[in-house]
Amino acid sequence: MKDKVNKPFAEDNYTHNIHRNMERKLDRRGFMKTLVGAAGLFAVSSLPWGAVAAKELIGLGNKEYPRKKIVDVKNLAVGDAVDFKYPADHDSAILIRLKENKYVAYQNACTHLRCPVFWEKEKGNMICPCHFGVFDAETGVPTAGPPRRALPEIEVVVEGGTIYAVRVKRYET
Repeated sequence: MKDKVNKPFAEDNYTHNIHRNMERKLDRRGFMKTLVGAAGLFAVSSLPWGAVAAKELIGLGNKEYPRKKIVDVKNLAVGDAVDFKYPADHDSAILIRLKENKYVAYQNACTHLRCPVFWEKEKGNMICPCHFGVFDAETGVPTAGPPRRALPEIEVVVEGGTIYAVRVKRYET
């Protein structure tokens, strides 16, 4: 004898649950509306952060920082270089005295992969030993190796026999 199983609906009736409460609340169309709404909400909520980032990038052209003493002129011979930190204590930089009254300073992180850049007095170049990048000391423009962008220049002034860093020139073309 066959056991009779109590079934709430006929087996050939596949639409038995359509009219149950909340069963068809989220169909494909409802799901897509929810997905698009969530994406729109995310996009709108991220706008203020984009505005902050854009404002920061626009202001980096020639950003002023507090002037910082690098070295006294009498302590830096023509052709010599000195390392210093500017604009912050974690930003490494290099000052080179090319001629009697010509000083250049750059952030000394290679624009390829941020390796340190060193002054090579004998050849008059700045070199990055990581991937053999070479930069022109007069302009900071790469002359060999993988770097494609110039080193960010630091503007210096000489006052009263002392050399000061006053500004970072970023994103120059």
